[in-house]
Amino acid sequence: MARARQSRREEIHLNLTAMIDVLFLLLMFFMVTTTFTENTQLSITLPQAQGQPPQVEVEAITIAISAQGGYAVNGQSLANMQADTLRKAFQMAAAASTARQPRVVITADSASPHQSVVTALDVAGQLGFANITIATRQPEAP
Repeated sequence: MARARQSRREEIHLNLTAMIDVLFLLLMFFMVTTTFTENTQLSITLPQAQGQPPQVEVEAITIAISAQGGYAVNGQSLANMQADTLRKAFQMAAAASTARQPRVVITADSASPHQSVVTALDVAGQLGFANITIATRQPEAP
């Protein structure tokens, strides 16, 4: 009889249901209360240059190049940094322009990669834009 009782010994189970419920509630709380924001504007520090800016007001297509090499055409950030994407964005901006030959203004951060600026110039040249300007800022007075 003693042997029969020892063989029916039950294993101890730990009930984890309550802990899993609490973890799911915490996960839901953090998912609901967390906000994800994406900045749509690029932060750019322009290089300095001497001289006067041109006074001609012509409709322009602006391309901003960030310090990391990201592009934004007319304020719309591009998903990737490839020439094909930039070319399509230029074509859409030119199609939306009312000017016959819009001016292209390249606003590149002073720390942006040289390759990004050259790519923007190359794409603009391939699409036939002849009036290309690089934006700079006036040096600060000493």
